[in-house]
Amino acid sequence: MANLHPFEYLSRLQSKGINLDLGPITRLLQHLGNPQLRYKTILIGGSNGKGSVAAIISSILHAAGVNVGLYTSPHLIDFKERIRVNNQIIKEEELLALIDHVRGMSKEDVTYFEFATALAFLYFYKRHVDIAVLEVGMGGRLDATNVVYPEVSIITNICIEHQKYLGRDLSAIAREKGGIIKEGGVCLTSARQNKVLDVLEDISRRKRSRLYKAERDFRIKMSKDGSFSYYGILKKYRNLTVSLIGKHQIENTALALGAIEILGTKGLDIKEKFIAKGLGNVRWEGRLEILNNLPGLVVDGAHNPAAASVLCRSLISCFTYRQLILIFGILDDKDYKKMLRILGPLADRIILTRPEVKRARPPETLLPFTRKLNYNVDVIENSEKALVRAFTLADKHDLICAAGSLYLVGEIKKAFPDVSF
Repeated sequence: MANLHPFEYLSRLQSKGINLDLGPITRLLQHLGNPQLRYKTILIGGSNGKGSVAAIISSILHAAGVNVGLYTSPHLIDFKERIRVNNQIIKEEELLALIDHVRGMSKEDVTYFEFATALAFLYFYKRHVDIAVLEVGMGGRLDATNVVYPEVSIITNICIEHQKYLGRDLSAIAREKGGIIKEGGVCLTSARQNKVLDVLEDISRRKRSRLYKAERDFRIKMSKDGSFSYYGILKKYRNLTVSLIGKHQIENTALALGAIEILGTKGLDIKEKFIAKGLGNVRWEGRLEILNNLPGLVVDGAHNPAAASVLCRSLISCFTYRQLILIFGILDDKDYKKMLRILGPLADRIILTRPEVKRARPPETLLPFTRKLNYNVDVIENSEKALVRAFTLADKHDLICAAGSLYLVGEIKKAFPDVSF
């Protein structure tokens, strides 16, 4: 692969699959001079909301004038989305140079995600960031991001997912995700289940780490006008608003504000005016993102039952429409039955499609079950054609929602500008 164009080289690494082992990424980073140890970090794991929490924290820090890196995954349309400094994605020429440099320093096979993580760590070092906000890829304990010593670790909610890699039950999955809790560190969580909290508390005790829990140590109080107040570990903020749609984003904001509080105890104190500015400016693509009005088109990366429940509540509370047309595509390892039980009854029509990734489930295999929930079902393999079909069916008072996978969301976002309706 030595003579490949940098982007082709990067793309071919996807064939390496998933390798939950810190050995290769640790050795690669050593060859690069361990750039991830040259700046402060925040590490965010969990099942849902990781990217949103990361984006909120990044936006607040940027508003305060902090030089902040942001690393998230997966991307929706372009790989460059994964790596940002001060809310700006990495430039193509910068990425090309980085790929060539890291490829030249790599002495053994690494996976796509390990290589991408190394690119981000090195880029943040070259850009002299003060702090990098990092989203865990999968799990936590053996994830390639878990080679840093963060100022604070964050674990959002935890649900059954990736059982092949993380374990068969909730406690096993929680133990993997809890692996980002560091010796003598600080962790925030919004997990609610007793089984999960028992595991996180056990890890925290053994590692002599402080564990702060949503509702017990920090909480949100909503106001009738849509604003909210934050009652935190040490501070209180009143009459806040956030630009992201959905009540769940206010809950994600609580985690972000908890992290900002912890940074304040470590010498990086952020004034309330910058918190308000950052919350007002935050943007996060693919999460209840509105692409069109009349008819409405919204995309959401809900990819498991917990996220589907949040999406369902948001579609009911945040949108007004005559009919809902659901475009649904999902990966093979996801619980499509539970997700369709949640979203199917809300939809007036469902279009089953397939994201263009190897792990996607063929839409025809979803059809028998989906027909039990909703008789108005189409199967259209190509996601762009599925979007065209949805616009054909919709009138200006209807809402089209694409969900089930971030890969599908990316395809819909890419196709939308060229769709005539």
